[in-house]
Amino acid sequence: MLHGLIAYLARFMALVGGIVLCLLVLIVCVSILGREANDMSHAGYLGLLGEWLLAKGVGPVTGDFELVEAGIAFAIFAFLPLTQLNGAHATVDIFTGGLGPRVNNALAMFWSVVMAVIIILITWRLYEGMQDKIRYRETTYLIQFPVWWAYAASLVAAIAASIVSLYCAAMRLAGMRQG
Repeated sequence: MLHGLIAYLARFMALVGGIVLCLLVLIVCVSILGREANDMSHAGYLGLLGEWLLAKGVGPVTGDFELVEAGIAFAIFAFLPLTQLNGAHATVDIFTGGLGPRVNNALAMFWSVVMAVIIILITWRLYEGMQDKIRYRETTYLIQFPVWWAYAASLVAAIAASIVSLYCAAMRLAGMRQG
C-alpha cells in the first residue's frame, strides 16, 4: 500500500514536470517565431503582412528566459522522485561490478541514505531561500513576477523528492537487515 502511494507520488510529479517542460518548449518556440517574424517585418521581407504583424506587436515572448529558468528548476525537482524510486541516477560501476551482490547492496543502501540526506538538505535550503525572496519581495526583471513563486513550486517538488528518498532509504535499510 505504502509503496503504491510513493510510486503514485513519484509518477505524478514526473508527469507534472513533463507537462511543464512541454509548455516551456512551446513558449520558446513561440518566442523564436515571434522574434523571427519581428526581424523579417522590420527588414521589409514580409511587405504588408510585416506591417500588420508589427502593428499587432508580434515579437518574442517577454520574459521567456525568466519563465524557462523557473520552469526548468521546477522540472528538475519534479523528476527527482521518480529517478530516486527507480534508482536511475547516473552511476559509474567500473570498480563495483565485480564486488558481489552483498557489497553492491551495501553500497546501494549507503548511497540511498546519502541521497536522502542531500535531498532533505536541499529542500531545507530551498525553503530558506524562498523565505528570503518573500521577505525582500524580489521579482524578475522583465515580467516582474515574484521570484518566490518559482521557489515555492520547486519546494513542493523537493518535498515530494524528500518523501520518496526517505522511503527508498528506509526500504534499503530494511532490505539489508533482512538479508
